Amino acid sequence: MNSNDENAKPYDLEERTAVFAEQSRSFVKRLPRTIGNIEDAKQFIRASGSIGANYIEANEAIGRKDFVMKIKICRREAKETCYWLRLLDVDGNLERQRQQLSAEAKELMNIFGAILRKCE
Repeated sequence: MNSNDENAKPYDLEERTAVFAEQSRSFVKRLPRTIGNIEDAKQFIRASGSIGANYIEANEAIGRKDFVMKIKICRREAKETCYWLRLLDVDGNLERQRQQLSAEAKELMNIFGAILRKCE
C-alpha cells in the first residue's frame, strides 16, 4: 500500500484483521465505564481478536478440512463481533467509530463467507 492510499483497506487479510483488532482495542479504551460496557467490551475484544488469530491458523492448516473449519470460525467470530458492538453503550462521539467497526466486521464476515463458498 502506498502513502496515497492511507484510507484504503489492506489487501493482506492477516494485516487487515490485525488492524481491525487494534482499532477495536482503541475504541474500547474510549468507552464510558459502565458495568455493561466492561463486560460486553471483554467479549467484543475476544471476538475481534479471534478473527485474525483464526485466519493465521487457517493459513497454517494441516489440510483442506482444517482450513475450512478455521475459516468458519473466522466468519463466526466476525458475526459475534457485530453483536457485541451493537450492545456497547457509546456516547455520541463514538457512534461513528462504532458504525465503522461494525461495517468492517460485516465486510470481514462477507469475505470469509466468500472464501467458504469457493471451498465448496
